[in-house]
Amino acid sequence: MTEPLGPEGFAAAFPVSRETLARLDAYVGLLAQWSARINLVGRDTLADPWRRHILDCAQLLPLIPQGARSLIDLGSGAGLPGLVLAILGVPGVELVEADSRKCAFLREAARVTAATVTIHNARAEAIRPRPVEIVAARALAPLDRLLALAAPFLGPQSLCLFLKGARAEEELTLARRGWTMTSTAFESRSDPRGVVLRLQQVAREPRRA
Repeated sequence: MTEPLGPEGFAAAFPVSRETLARLDAYVGLLAQWSARINLVGRDTLADPWRRHILDCAQLLPLIPQGARSLIDLGSGAGLPGLVLAILGVPGVELVEADSRKCAFLREAARVTAATVTIHNARAEAIRPRPVEIVAARALAPLDRLLALAAPFLGPQSLCLFLKGARAEEELTLARRGWTMTSTAFESRSDPRGVVLRLQQVAREPRRA
């Protein structure tokens, strides 16, 4: 059984400043506190939050192009991955979450961690369509449905970063029936069963007559 990862272990794997580590630690504490009242994350994950949530989200950071200024996190839930990425310094982060209780958590977490984010208490379909540089999501929907939600925010240069589980390859196969894309899968640093999908040049497959 793998030992739980702590702040020091995370910092060894993913060097950050003491200030950033303290802000992440404040987030982890708040996540545990609020999870006793509302369903933010799976209860079993709270035994190893630095691996299951912080490292899981932080592993997207090296995949974000330098100079990126806009990221939208669809179905943000507890702020995973968007809020964690904002704490790590990613600018222009928007968190989209329909559940008002989870949005209350996001507002408090953003305040406590001094994270600069915009929080939308709405479904993704209700957000004004426009291209953003990065579309991110974790555990929101199967890939074909996820791409339909992401489509209003995709431009020619947009990049999708999706945290996926063991069925990622199967989801890719199904999604390619309706979409074209360039895909790269990276082994997850937090879960040996998981992958990070990086998708580029995403477009709907033209309907055949």
